[in-house]
Amino acid sequence: MSDLVAELQDIVGARHVLTGQNATRRFRKGYRYGDGDVLAVVRPGSLVEQWRTLKACVAADVAIICQAANTGLTGGSTPDGDGYDRPIVIVNMLRMDRIHLLDSGRQVICQPGSTLNQLEKRLRPLGREPHSVIGSSCIGASVTGGICNNSGGALIRRGPAFTQMALFAQVTETGELQLVNHLGIEVGNDPEVILAAIDGGSFDESQIAFPADRWASDREYQHHVRQVDAASPARFNADPRRHYEASGSAGKVAVFAVRLDTFAADEDVAVFYIGSNDPAELEAIRREILTGFDNLPIAGEYMHRTAYDASRRYGKDLFLFIRHFGTDNVPKAFAVKSRIDGITEKLGLGGAISDRFLQGVSRLFREHLPKRMNDYRERYAHHLLLKMGNGGSAEARAYLEGRFPSATGDFFECDAEEGSAAFLNRFAVGGAIVRYRAVHPTTVEDIVALDVALPRNTLDWFERLPQEIEDKIAFKMYCGHFFCHVLHQEYLVRKGEDCLAIEHALWKLLDARGAEYPAEHNVGHLYDAKPALRDFYRKLDPTNTFNPGIGRTSKLRCWAGEAENEAVCDCATQHVRTVA
Repeated sequence: MSDLVAELQDIVGARHVLTGQNATRRFRKGYRYGDGDVLAVVRPGSLVEQWRTLKACVAADVAIICQAANTGLTGGSTPDGDGYDRPIVIVNMLRMDRIHLLDSGRQVICQPGSTLNQLEKRLRPLGREPHSVIGSSCIGASVTGGICNNSGGALIRRGPAFTQMALFAQVTETGELQLVNHLGIEVGNDPEVILAAIDGGSFDESQIAFPADRWASDREYQHHVRQVDAASPARFNADPRRHYEASGSAGKVAVFAVRLDTFAADEDVAVFYIGSNDPAELEAIRREILTGFDNLPIAGEYMHRTAYDASRRYGKDLFLFIRHFGTDNVPKAFAVKSRIDGITEKLGLGGAISDRFLQGVSRLFREHLPKRMNDYRERYAHHLLLKMGNGGSAEARAYLEGRFPSATGDFFECDAEEGSAAFLNRFAVGGAIVRYRAVHPTTVEDIVALDVALPRNTLDWFERLPQEIEDKIAFKMYCGHFFCHVLHQEYLVRKGEDCLAIEHALWKLLDARGAEYPAEHNVGHLYDAKPALRDFYRKLDPTNTFNPGIGRTSKLRCWAGEAENEAVCDCATQHVRTVA
């Protein structure tokens, strides 16, 4: 394989081909989960370089993992231990981050390394927004990663990240690499000509089509989410209604660009902070707003008191970093942290020293959350952050003033500082749970993280665990996108307990409630891909070249070892790839 490494160096430059455990650590080790050996990490700087890299890897018969920011929570953009029958090459896309505006910014074309934060900044002067503007954007998540994962995001009206307009490469059943151009921009037939034109934006209006039958967002979701009596969840990763080529592909194709709708930014935005000690009260609010309001909320984020506590204590440094240095610098900070952790691991000191140091430093700073929020933490177990815009602000204000105070709850309207702090504290939760695990190695075995979509008609939504499971949990956290009934439930398992057994017991409880999981973080290497999702993956990638093993599927060529392994391709006995 030294010949392949040399060829990749010729394509992208030697400094952009990384080998060795330390140099590749931050690319092959997941943000929260996942790790494994790789032959190399390649960082192409143009779409043509990306194509040539893929050609070389396919010809050399290696497995390929396409990766952007590596901020996923289920290990879906990294290797998963061993068991592969080929070397793995990670193709990291972050150097290719150009964004092209179409139709005065009503649509965009995003390269695979462009981030939500970059897109948000690009659109802000135009009074428009991308699919997601909070949450994952804080840690540098890519636009394309959201599409490939059908990520839901916190913005209620926009549904899962979705497009039918993408430029991507896939390996056919005969082992050929082919380019598929469904961007709606005609710039020729030769792959390198197409890619160079899209890369440089060298196309004009006459070459851009706006086909009515190809969507660049989920146009139905605003109506779908309002159907509160439906027995199915509003959105979840295994839902075939939003599987289309790159959308939901989980890396089973190599994406060069996606075309997406943008959205007009709301005016007259208001944030209302609701506290309650009765989960049924929040469910009543959800149903009444979704069925009775003319204006859907922008966002409605739930936090249990335990999530509030975890984020307040263990997410404090992330909160303060974003406040003072902005989201632009968060990916850089994570990269530095990963390098430090790699060095300390190599020295035999473990990989959590940076977390313990940062946690100690964070305690030196004064209280960072507003007083009224902390008061509600003391009074109420359940917190709902309701963001409204345009006419919805007045609508929500009148509704809440008529409903509260109640016997079990109350609300206040946030000022600008409180509103910003409330949502930033909510979205520091994910990192806070990782930090909790890092600084409690003697009491915590590991994290069991569930990403759950409840049926839209669920009334008793708040989980109550059987005592035999409860006794095995050191700390649990609940938060989520409440109006979509998507909940993130995380359990820090007591030292010495069997995490896998606990996870399977939790799955049984969810199955009994009619829940789907995962809801939006995708299967990664934590969840079993359900039959519809497996079929989708196999159709996209019959040779199992891209991201093998995703969804606990086969890691082997042509899906060898799968129970339903029909002869889907010609390469099982002929391990030679050709390139179209």
